[in-house]
Amino acid sequence: MTALGIIFGGKSEEHEVSVLSASSVLGAIDRTKYAPVPIGINKDGRWFLIAEGLAGIEKLDDPRVKTLIPSGAGDARRALNPGDLPALIDFAFPVLHGPYGEDGKIQGLFEMLGLPYGGCGVTASALAMDKIFTRELWLRAGLPVCRHAVLRRCAYAADPAGERDRVARALGYPIFVKPANLGSSVGIGKVRDADALPRAIERAFLYDDRLILEEAVDCRELEVGVLGNAKPAVSAVGEIVPATEFYDYDSKYRSDATKLFIPADVSRETAATTEALAKKAYIALNAAGFARIDFFLDRKSGAVLLNEINTIPGFTAYSMFPLLWREAGVAYEVLIERIIGLGYERYYAENNREPNHAR
Repeated sequence: MTALGIIFGGKSEEHEVSVLSASSVLGAIDRTKYAPVPIGINKDGRWFLIAEGLAGIEKLDDPRVKTLIPSGAGDARRALNPGDLPALIDFAFPVLHGPYGEDGKIQGLFEMLGLPYGGCGVTASALAMDKIFTRELWLRAGLPVCRHAVLRRCAYAADPAGERDRVARALGYPIFVKPANLGSSVGIGKVRDADALPRAIERAFLYDDRLILEEAVDCRELEVGVLGNAKPAVSAVGEIVPATEFYDYDSKYRSDATKLFIPADVSRETAATTEALAKKAYIALNAAGFARIDFFLDRKSGAVLLNEINTIPGFTAYSMFPLLWREAGVAYEVLIERIIGLGYERYYAENNREPNHAR
């Protein structure tokens, strides 16, 4: 039986969401094939082997979300050295969202330890986590994205007024201000005029030294799930109608007013365009395993624009990624199984090459 390490928590702002994802995955694993090994990382970066306590966690306000991984180790939680992972698990299934989990860092650890794992590799994870690099790569591949500008802390500190004017001239108002390396809409602000821009920039700089500022497109928000390695498949197209003006953290995880429509009520042409762009965007980043790709559908022009890619999207049973695949006929349990299979496929492909150096 395969010892399946479910690795969750982490040092990012998305720690709590990761706990919910881990609880869902653990509840859906086929235990005739896999022996689950829950491994939690607290916000200080310390690792724990979790014996119990994850069952049934579905809401952020569940008190166990905060207390599950304490500073010290209790009876159900044993401190763990990451170097011991190969002795404990056969396969790593990370459900770590955001920095230190979705950005290539933990993938690099798995590579160094020789562990097969689910999802994208080191390079694709790092590129996809960085909104600036992702946009530049997609542009080089000829894929459509909205207008944007980059703001760096050092340049802003040297000439804040000049940098704000540069961005405003390039994009106009309103503008979205985003940290380059965070997910779940953490640190994002919508700015309608020059007076509000300094505060939004300073807030976003709390999370990153590089910001991406985007034109605010009057749009609908579409999402597609992607599954596969060299030949990715795409799910149904879904639509998010947020409870607030834009899809912020509270709309994603705290509000019951946010609506998900699967499949999205769009034309066949729009659906086909979105699905084709999802494949191209995934391949351009050399992504593997699985991802969710988000789009803007411009209400005026009908154009479909790439927004971002999430290489470890929310994985609760009610998250968009598994719901998109359920609409496509892939049950939650089967989805987990496929991700594990794709991880092994990539691991064996990368570790069984026989280059002929004599050529």
